[in-house]
Amino acid sequence: MSAAPSAGGMLLVDKPAGWTSHDVVAVLRRLFPRGEKVGHTGTLDPLATGLLVVLAGPCTRLQARLQGLDKTYSGTIRLGVRTETGDVSGKVLEERAVPPLTLPRLSAELAALVGEVSAPAPAYSAVKHKGKPLYRYARAGEAVPVKPRTAVVRSWEALAWEPPELAHRLSCSSGTYVRSLAEVLGARLGCGATVSSLRRETVGPFELAGARTLDAVRALPPAELARLLESSRAELGRFLEAAGR
Repeated sequence: MSAAPSAGGMLLVDKPAGWTSHDVVAVLRRLFPRGEKVGHTGTLDPLATGLLVVLAGPCTRLQARLQGLDKTYSGTIRLGVRTETGDVSGKVLEERAVPPLTLPRLSAELAALVGEVSAPAPAYSAVKHKGKPLYRYARAGEAVPVKPRTAVVRSWEALAWEPPELAHRLSCSSGTYVRSLAEVLGARLGCGATVSSLRRETVGPFELAGARTLDAVRALPPAELARLLESSRAELGRFLEAAGR
């Protein structure tokens, strides 16, 4: 497949599970001329799926202006277990019995966390200490520095409760670690908790409904990819103008 014209634009990609955001960008970079810049506006954990906003070419200059946007997630939290990564991909640190809980009780617990929530960044995260990501300390078996983070929870809904799995939907500020919020919830309930699935639905005004799978993007004929990028440039322009960014 020949490379797309070097005009750049935005691609909304539905990231598959098991892929890093860097993996996705590396694949998409092959669709553009050699040396073309390609990057994303906010990392998704490998376990997570959903909306990844990718910028290419001259539009990568807009990266900073598209960061800091609110996000919406849906997924499940497993109660009764704590892991070293904050999700089910990590080593289990502790298991506890889950107390009798109802959906209304869980709804009330989530509602109580709406607003500012302070919690340490996960040990396995890209948050840096002295220029080194925390995950490098963790992987080396070194003590992981505590890096407090403040998240703003806009809304948090309990959707279903099938013990030990709580289905939920979360609207939050940029930079929020859902893994940290799950651990805060687990501490409140006294049984621990970890993320078992996660899907990003929105990034600011951009929605998962408008995203394409990675395979679908890779399969686009060059002319169609060029039209998609041209349309995305217009969409970016409208958003930045309306937002005053």
